[in-house]
Amino acid sequence: LPGDGITVLFGASGSGKTSLLRCVAGLEHTPGARINIAGETWQDDATRTYLPTWQRPLGYVFQEASLFAHLNVRKNLQFGLKRSHSPGNAGALDAAIALLGIAALLDRSTGQLSGGERQRVAIARALATQPRLLLLDEPLASLDQARRQDILPWLERLRDELKIPMLYVTHSSDEVARLADTLVVLDAGKVKACGPVSEVLAATDATKVLGDDTGALLDATVTERDTRWHMARLGFNGGSLWLRDTGLGLGRRVRVRVLARDVSIATQEPQQTSIQNLLPCVVQSIVADTHPSQALVRMA
Repeated sequence: LPGDGITVLFGASGSGKTSLLRCVAGLEHTPGARINIAGETWQDDATRTYLPTWQRPLGYVFQEASLFAHLNVRKNLQFGLKRSHSPGNAGALDAAIALLGIAALLDRSTGQLSGGERQRVAIARALATQPRLLLLDEPLASLDQARRQDILPWLERLRDELKIPMLYVTHSSDEVARLADTLVVLDAGKVKACGPVSEVLAATDATKVLGDDTGALLDATVTERDTRWHMARLGFNGGSLWLRDTGLGLGRRVRVRVLARDVSIATQEPQQTSIQNLLPCVVQSIVADTHPSQALVRMA
């Protein structure tokens, strides 16, 4: 896996995502495993090498924030510094507080925090030790949809501004589309696909695992606004799409996920239809889908 950005471990419940994460953290010992991080071996049973968790320079963020109820936010964050004595940790904590926008929360008790605020504090605590690797185990799973939308931009900032590689566990395709640089698809404990997220999501041979999440991921830029119809044009290499205007500024770079199930195919230009976007394409391949009534068509 690459040494930067977010690598997402994706799959259904029971596919092995959290077990893999716990092995990397040293919380589970899988016989025969070999774990190498940036040239340093954390586990290799062939050479009887096993680095205990407390010696592994990592940060771990669980589904639940696991903050100490008897400490306020500031003291929770300071507690995270006790496991490491690096002179730069205080500065790292200040940077994490600024990056995650939690300065106004420092004197609050943990009981006064929303679910999204609790997770931001937990992430800051993990970053305070200046880890070489950040592990996140479904950090949004316990949040409702509104709180998830609140914290996703902060996770995007982590991806874009930090140079710390991250392993991120989820079974949410929305989180994959917004956050992933590299995607690892797991099924029944085995890797079914691995590579750049746009390539894996569009691969026809991964459809049996991805199911309805199969589609294309486009890197686009907001290029135009139609104030009358409240629409925005998103330009990408090879074309553009008109979508609902969500208030993003002109020039803003975004990711657009186009699900295969949302695409209609026509051999001539449709007339009198509500479809907003028409893109000329050439059929490259047709393969069977998971149900015999369906087919998956690859076009470019």
